[in-house]
Amino acid sequence: MLEVSNLSKNYKSFSLERVSFTVREGHITGFIGNNGAGKTTTLKCILGLVPYDSGHILLGGKTMYHDERAYKETIGVVFDDGYFYDKFTMSAMKNIVAGAYSAWDNSEYHKYMDKFGLQETQKIDTLSKGMKMKFALALALSHHAEILILDEPSSGLDPKTRQLFCEELSEQKKKGKTIFFSTHITSDLDKIGDDIILINEGRILIEAPKEDFLKKSGLQSPTIEEAMLKMIG
Repeated sequence: MLEVSNLSKNYKSFSLERVSFTVREGHITGFIGNNGAGKTTTLKCILGLVPYDSGHILLGGKTMYHDERAYKETIGVVFDDGYFYDKFTMSAMKNIVAGAYSAWDNSEYHKYMDKFGLQETQKIDTLSKGMKMKFALALALSHHAEILILDEPSSGLDPKTRQLFCEELSEQKKKGKTIFFSTHITSDLDKIGDDIILINEGRILIEAPKEDFLKKSGLQSPTIEEAMLKMIG
């Protein structure tokens, strides 16, 4: 579904170095690593938010530069820091986002708004962190995206909202969606993850199905966090 090959991006104080991995269709893939390891930079390159220096990114056989609109139509995005205008109502923000997608589906949007208990007339700057994340997910699910790309989606959420979030991702997987998300809350992946990609200091250390990832740590019945810490050293 998503293929990243030899992706490099250089900053003064940090570099992605020939990052390569594959996100399998219909799987929940966790992208893990310490803060500053390169997770967000990699996602921003995939989404076309920052240019990269070299490498190739294919999403469903498409590249950003061959057909940018078709490429972006494929993706539903949820970012931890959001991309909303705080003084807008959710309804006004939805109208802006909807205009970017030819496959926008208002019936899907209202279904998820109702499911998540959100009121369109509420201003974004009055929403809690959990409500903003629910709104972002509702938007991401309303244009029939094939892949959801999420950056630290459960960071700062209360346990109940985190559980709801994980349940929704599992439900979307059952519907055939591909889910790729970065997180430092690896306990979520213990519950719902299929595959794990570990990045450290701008390099991919391991890419494997979850069970194989845990075995490679050499630990007895480890959590993903325990295995990650062992591998990073």
